[in-house]
Amino acid sequence: MEGDFIKIREWLLPFSWLYGVGVGVRNQLFDMGILKSRSFKVPVISVGNITVGGSGKTPHVEYLIRLLEDKVKVAVLSRGYKRKSRGYVLADKDTMMRDIGDEPYQMFTKYPNAFIAVDADRCRGIERLTTDETTKETDVILLDDAYQHRYVKPGVNILLVDYHRLIIYDKLLPAGRLREPKQEKNRADIVIVTKCPRNLKPMEYRVLTRALNLYPYQKLFFTTLKYGDLKPLYQGGNKKIDSITPEQNILLLTGIASPKQMIIDLEPYTKNITPLVFPDHHQFKKKDIRRINETFEAMPSPKMIITTEKDNARLFGIEGLSDEVRQNIYMLPVEIEFMLNQQEEFNDKIIGYVTKNSRKSTLSNRKKEPKEGKSKTTIKF
Repeated sequence: MEGDFIKIREWLLPFSWLYGVGVGVRNQLFDMGILKSRSFKVPVISVGNITVGGSGKTPHVEYLIRLLEDKVKVAVLSRGYKRKSRGYVLADKDTMMRDIGDEPYQMFTKYPNAFIAVDADRCRGIERLTTDETTKETDVILLDDAYQHRYVKPGVNILLVDYHRLIIYDKLLPAGRLREPKQEKNRADIVIVTKCPRNLKPMEYRVLTRALNLYPYQKLFFTTLKYGDLKPLYQGGNKKIDSITPEQNILLLTGIASPKQMIIDLEPYTKNITPLVFPDHHQFKKKDIRRINETFEAMPSPKMIITTEKDNARLFGIEGLSDEVRQNIYMLPVEIEFMLNQQEEFNDKIIGYVTKNSRKSTLSNRKKEPKEGKSKTTIKF
């Protein structure tokens, strides 16, 4: 059910109140114009949340890349959490994962035609992307995890809300996981409830819609996770996820914010799941590798290891993994899928915004060319 992963630490509520005062003052300064938000000529789409981790930002950003990359030149700008570099970095063929962080590196390896850059100062990052010789042809910038970065005023602000951690039931840090008060959802143009169960009933959609209580100018969407074929990190061929049998023993190796949904999604195939959970963005050390080897060795056969795309960026090529682990470790790719037949409406909103605001994209010309047998209407925000 919605909100079922939320745990409130009641004894910390006084500190949450103090935290809320500080966040509230900061947001009010932006709302009053004392702290300035900058707009840019290039279309900017922000994807983020108001909770700490685990709402599915990367799969949603990747969806936007796939939606737009054959129409415009796409750039993704991220903070590059836990990277070893400083300042602005544009990924190129010599870039290592440690230079830009695991999530940007994952996108860089999957989408070579997109510009992938990192900079904690998003205004500076946008300026570099739109003026540097290498990237000045950028048509649209996707801001990854930038809902709190109010120094940039995006053209479209997308807020992700985890179905299992609905913000309406959560509390501010440190008692809960909210970075901002729940009413700050009002800044969003689009709200997406993510990680929804596939069997969500019509009544549940209506309950969620009423509970979120959005304004008329905001549009609500629902997405679920869709998994691809299991891909070996080192050797062997791809495997279909439905090739997992009930007797299969799985070591679920994760260093992400919320692996619970993966466990839920794998349980229909086998109940024999052993989670080996590390913190989000965890950098695996020698003691961690020993733990992985020993845990897998102790498991009965048949057995395999499943990890995430994000963890793959940090595990691939790491030294010390046993031969048995290397022969049996697979990465499970994940994408998002819109529910309630909402995909076309979402696509139209995003493409319509980019079309209307693009400086020089091919979409600007295409909008004058009606499709065969059907005219296309741009949906405005």
